Amino acid sequence: MTKQRRSFSPEFKRNAAALALDQGYSHVDACRSVGVAESVLRRWVDQRQLERRGVTPQSKALTPEQQRIQELEARIDRLEREKAILKKSHRALNGGRDRTYALIEQLAKGEPIA
Repeated sequence: MTKQRRSFSPEFKRNAAALALDQGYSHVDACRSVGVAESVLRRWVDQRQLERRGVTPQSKALTPEQQRIQELEARIDRLEREKAILKKSHRALNGGRDRTYALIEQLAKGEPIA
């Protein structure tokens, strides 16, 4: 039988990290009080310290501000990829437009334009 992974809310992670960082608990005591492995708590503490220094974490952010920053960075990346695609398609279609205008000019010589 497989063991199901537990997941914790960002608020729980912040509170657990605060035990070790702000309230003077040792990592072992903080782990026992919240019921997680020491390696898990140490990762949360490290991430929280980085966030306090203003570094955007690579994993899911703990603070609402960092979460918002990650969402906005993801949106910027998506928009930049879309922009690059549109630039490439414009260049590819540009040759077609020149041919279209040449055809219009050629046909306009024989037909009146209203």
